[in-house]
Amino acid sequence: MLSESQKLIEKKRIKSLPELERPRTVRLKFIKVGSLQYISHLDLQRTFNRVIVRACLPIWYTKGFNPHAKLVFSTPLSIGAQSTCEFLDIRIDREMSCETIMERLNAELTEELKIVDAYIPERDFADIKWASYDISITSGGISENTPEQIMQRIKEPIFMLKKTKAGEKEIDITGLIHSFSCKLVEGDIKISCTLSASSTEYLNPELLISGLARECDLLCGSPLEEHYDIIRTSLYDAEFNLFK
Repeated sequence: MLSESQKLIEKKRIKSLPELERPRTVRLKFIKVGSLQYISHLDLQRTFNRVIVRACLPIWYTKGFNPHAKLVFSTPLSIGAQSTCEFLDIRIDREMSCETIMERLNAELTEELKIVDAYIPERDFADIKWASYDISITSGGISENTPEQIMQRIKEPIFMLKKTKAGEKEIDITGLIHSFSCKLVEGDIKISCTLSASSTEYLNPELLISGLARECDLLCGSPLEEHYDIIRTSLYDAEFNLFK
């Protein structure tokens, strides 16, 4: 990590470099785990804005009255959910390798928010259609028969109110589930599922958990003793090719 005086010198050096003919997009794959699962998307944007400045990256800024770095994130992640496959596109206006960008950013980040890859993207975020999750549920209502009960219930429609731009709408969330498995591990319910993640038919895993809790009498006790954990593990396109 550079000292403040070294950063000032480095910023001046980078600004003196010739500009690229056109801004270059660099895609960052990062993890957001641990206590950082509780920061909002807006806080995440602010964090990356500050980190990019501290890392002395040759970032491209919009023109006009209020210049700012253009940061484009992929699919939304709810507060309280962790992820090992988040994506962010940034633009640079001077030459710097993807490896150097990743190293500089990680020098300013933590193990809970860390860049795991940096590269020139070949696909748009609009290609993302599906997301895989691992979900763990701790609840007093769990028995040996609970996994079978959940697997049977998921085969039938589960209607939930989903917020849309036009307001709330009742939908059958099972129509947005591609795959679903459930088992009992040390008294907890462990779910692996792949849910719709397109911009028009996004299924928040929180909504799935709420539906299962209602239909299978889970998470009805004290929130100090009962809880669930969500971690997003992969993103896919319409043909279920791994997105990157």
